[in-house]
Amino acid sequence: MNMTLNSILRQKNMTMYRLAKASSVPYTTVSDICSGKTRMEKCSAETIYRLAKALNMTMEAMIADQLIPRCGFELFKSNVCHRLKEMGDLPFLEETLEQDEIRTYYDRGWYPESLYLLAMVDYLSRVNGIPLASDYDELRGVRLDAPIYPAGILAMDASTCSDEARQRADADAIPEFRRFNIIESEVRNVL
Repeated sequence: MNMTLNSILRQKNMTMYRLAKASSVPYTTVSDICSGKTRMEKCSAETIYRLAKALNMTMEAMIADQLIPRCGFELFKSNVCHRLKEMGDLPFLEETLEQDEIRTYYDRGWYPESLYLLAMVDYLSRVNGIPLASDYDELRGVRLDAPIYPAGILAMDASTCSDEARQRADADAIPEFRRFNIIESEVRNVL
């Protein structure tokens, strides 16, 4: 199902309070799950059952998203670029926006992945002359604390004991990625 409790509530147009009432799960528990303070897979089976029943879902669907392992960021970027190459710009944009992957990753706390996808969507929108998706306007002000460079750039700098590769990468970075402190210059020529 690939959803967090926050995205399920948004999709069902339901508040945390309404879910707490409908499920008989304390509001503080629902709030803790939504804020990330409590991980859903650590909740009791009874809590998950009550939430799932109130949301008209299976228990498996409720926790499936929490059990998805997080791959390394380099692999994530590679997978996104390969998906773009296979699908093409417009189908990639449509699928990414329909599945709300950007929000799903953000709600999980996977900020580099979320912002990488948002940068990709904004970049593809610009090069294809499509208006930006306004659903993510509040995320466009977010910026990672430290820049994320491609592993190859870091390896070049390490092998030469300099920062020349990083400086070149900074200069060549695609603006939509640089906005989030992600240094990316090539998203199309993947092997």
